[in-house]
Amino acid sequence: MRVTIEPSPLAGTIGAIASKSVAHRLLVLAALRDRTTTLLCPTTSRDIDATATCLSALGARVTRTRIGFRVVPIPRDGAGLRIPEGARLDCGESGSTLRFMLPVLCALGGGSIQGHGRLAKRPLSPLWEELCAHHARLSAPGSFPLTVSGPLTGGTFTLPGTVSSQFVTGLLLAACILTERVTILVERPIESLSYIRLTLDALGTFGVGVTEAETSRGGRDYLSLTIAADARPAGPDEVRVEGDWSCAASWLCAGALGRGIRVSGLEGRSHQGDRAILLTLASLGAHVRQEGTTAEARGGALTGRTIDAADVPDLVPPLAAVASTCTGTTRIIHAERLRLKESDRLETVSSALNAMGGMVSINGDGLAIHGVPRLRGGIVDAANDHRIAMMAAVAGATATGPTTILGAECVRKSYPAFFDDFRRLGGTATESE
Repeated sequence: MRVTIEPSPLAGTIGAIASKSVAHRLLVLAALRDRTTTLLCPTTSRDIDATATCLSALGARVTRTRIGFRVVPIPRDGAGLRIPEGARLDCGESGSTLRFMLPVLCALGGGSIQGHGRLAKRPLSPLWEELCAHHARLSAPGSFPLTVSGPLTGGTFTLPGTVSSQFVTGLLLAACILTERVTILVERPIESLSYIRLTLDALGTFGVGVTEAETSRGGRDYLSLTIAADARPAGPDEVRVEGDWSCAASWLCAGALGRGIRVSGLEGRSHQGDRAILLTLASLGAHVRQEGTTAEARGGALTGRTIDAADVPDLVPPLAAVASTCTGTTRIIHAERLRLKESDRLETVSSALNAMGGMVSINGDGLAIHGVPRLRGGIVDAANDHRIAMMAAVAGATATGPTTILGAECVRKSYPAFFDDFRRLGGTATESE
């Protein structure tokens, strides 16, 4: 599908969709408890549905309802959770689903994992080695199907803090299945610590306690996370998924480029790292504020600056759209992990904005964006990457000419109603095959 954006600045108020990051975690924990859970999750996406499908393959009954999901947990017998023999999990193109479900499947005894798109190329090391060191047996990473057998044993797992926080989350979720104590040592400095905090929040919601401590070994400093033996999710029978700051960032960046946009349904004290969008836009000169659960951004005297993306890699595409017309130069640093997303986002962000008349170059581990007065529009290949498609739409709304986004259906991965909401905010988006 191609979508053509005609210049028309966005403005107004829109509700936030449900957080994909939070939904993944709560769905898994709901499937591991001993009672049915109602998950209040008014919107879904391909990635969320991939996690639900994997849990169904493990024997849980995950049903989409008018208000969210109804999760009947994986069956139990005297020996614990009982999954179908030879369970086959399809993670779609969801990196979160893969990295969360892999340790869980190891803890449950084994099966196989399938995936699509670039998912096989997204790194699993050093999680793969840690799982093998704790008696799981896995086929070599890099292709599908990935076969798994176990069971995984507990003990101490050690991970560097500069790799994906999803590895830590996967082990924390698997610890809820194991009968031994699990300690995860995460070496400092830790990137994307906020996502680990999201997992700790989810575990706390379901009554699973995690003991945090600081420790040193061999001259290195670690965050230690310990879950006691036989910890099992319990907690409330109804749980709400909070609003998604990552997708809201597209609208807030659009607001900073125009007359202002308000996004409702966002927790101001959320541990979602992408809540930093407000402070980052303010540092560029936009006017921002938050009142209760509503965040707002509107235009100002936008000036380039240096943005450290180590903890907020998903904010780079919409911020790059803003930076493309800032006065001066914006440098985005510590963004090397963008090369391992649905596309190589250092390449695709720069290619898309340059195709629209921007001046963007790859600079080491990040981007250098030299502001121009206005983008002119153009033809953009979304590269099967939802965040590139959304970035191009936001940038195209204030361009001088039309922008055509090729492969725009990729927004369904995280935000199926994106172009509907784009039009609700006054944008012009015409779809064609």
